[in-house]
Amino acid sequence: MRVLLTLLILSVAGPLLAQSKVHEHQLDNGMKVIVKEDHRAPIVVSQVWYKVGSSYEYGGISGVSHVLEHMMFKGTTNHPPGEFSRIIAANGGRENAFTGRDYTAYFQTLAKDRLEIALELEADRMRNLILPEDEFLKEVEVVKEERRMRTEDNPESLTYEQFNSAAWQASPYRIPVIGWMSDLDAMSVDDLRHWYQLWYAPNNATLVVVGDVDPVEVFAMAERYFGPHKAEKRGLIKPRIEPTQRGIKRIVVKAPAQQPYLLMGYKVPVVKQAENEWEPYALDMLVSILDGGGSARFAKNLVRGKQIAVSAGASYSLFSRLQGLLLVDGSPAPGFDMQQLEAALLKEIDRLKHELVSQEELARITTQVVASKVYERDSVFYQAMQLGMLETVGLDWRLNDEVVDRLKAVTPEQVQAVAKKYLVEDNLTFARLDPQPMDEASAKRQMRAASGGGHGH
Repeated sequence: MRVLLTLLILSVAGPLLAQSKVHEHQLDNGMKVIVKEDHRAPIVVSQVWYKVGSSYEYGGISGVSHVLEHMMFKGTTNHPPGEFSRIIAANGGRENAFTGRDYTAYFQTLAKDRLEIALELEADRMRNLILPEDEFLKEVEVVKEERRMRTEDNPESLTYEQFNSAAWQASPYRIPVIGWMSDLDAMSVDDLRHWYQLWYAPNNATLVVVGDVDPVEVFAMAERYFGPHKAEKRGLIKPRIEPTQRGIKRIVVKAPAQQPYLLMGYKVPVVKQAENEWEPYALDMLVSILDGGGSARFAKNLVRGKQIAVSAGASYSLFSRLQGLLLVDGSPAPGFDMQQLEAALLKEIDRLKHELVSQEELARITTQVVASKVYERDSVFYQAMQLGMLETVGLDWRLNDEVVDRLKAVTPEQVQAVAKKYLVEDNLTFARLDPQPMDEASAKRQMRAASGGGHGH
């Protein structure tokens, strides 16, 4: 029965995922417009993606992309502060934004007949932001508080931030998206103004629209609202290539915490710069073998089986602008120490180098991965996210329709090959959280951080 189900999902997934009606158009000013039709519900998601994020930043201005994202809601020459959000809400829509290492994106979800409102507002703030000093001074304090709650009062996030700055030497991925506190303290509204002028231009942006729309009408709207903006000279992007690592790196992070935590990461290629194009897909499957649900190896062997860990996970992102990391993390169960946890995690990784994954195990993982990709396509927002993210990190959005076939093509031999090639000591960085006693104040701060709301502007 399970084999039949596997075959059914794999056979249905191909045609389902290939049925994407995606249309592309480029404005004369260099702005790309990508439209995907999805007529299942009378809604539309609109996203504007800018090719700028924390990995474009440098010493002294970390966090500027994120603070600017907050300020994009604080008024233009045509609309006072807060008006953008008020207009979208008055039209029954939802909107927000997010900043990552490689991009900053702004999005709205609306009824399909309200799309024009979103595009008019986005085109306005692409070039007409006013950046009032009083609004900036308030908003940078909001970001500092966000940093305190999300990073400084969260021991695992703090460990991750310290880990990144140890793992990466030259890569700008060592810069935290939210910025270092000293840079936020020293930031001025002129820093934002300069950053806005450098990067917020039509030739550095992609508009993605997914939903119950007619592509010809969307292209006409894009021409009407974004077309009049001139292309601008963009900021210079230096390569900032990570040098070859020459041995294991280890750091210890001391912070008030309830339990120890181990984070380790191997430097690995991503789709954009892999030596062999199948390697990132094999790494993605390898991560699913270790941490692809309750029947995956970490859960089965370490959490439930030997009960060495209360938690153990693995993660990897195929798509980024620069070289990435394959991360493994966990916390030891009572009665076990960090050395035992580390040894157990490394043993599971070692098994992948010396024993071929069985066809049955790989088929089961493939079924789960493919099924999750099929379910993701149910979300109009997620469909837009994938198109915008691929385009913004420098890949072709058409790759979105190839991912499933490439994952399905991964063999046990390829999983073993990437494990042997990349999961080696010279690519490895360890960070260990050494819990310090918690006083009442730090316990309260951590509880507040744990229950902190989602990121807004």
